[in-house]
Amino acid sequence: MLLALVGIYGVVAYSSAQRTQEVGIRVALGARREDILRLILFHGLALAGTGMAIGIAAALLLTRLLASLLYHVTATDPLTFVAGTLLFLLVSLAASLFPARRAMSVDPSVALRCE
Repeated sequence: MLLALVGIYGVVAYSSAQRTQEVGIRVALGARREDILRLILFHGLALAGTGMAIGIAAALLLTRLLASLLYHVTATDPLTFVAGTLLFLLVSLAASLFPARRAMSVDPSVALRCE
């Protein structure tokens, strides 16, 4: 999970840094801090949601290979899939929150001079 947290944070932080000029324009045009927060969080959670969908599909396809390695749990245990997905969603939310908070504090004049 730590690797997932660092990876998601890196991708979202890089993506929001690349969008500094866009965020500055949005703020200059009157976007509220909540709108910027929602924009960056939605982007981070959309990336995580896509990864979770691909991961769950791959895990369900590979259950036959892993079934012999598991003890006291079935390969398609719903509790494990739900708990893992919720934990990954919380990690994704936490990893997206820091770049979103940084994007909320963008000064429009500095962002517009960027690049």
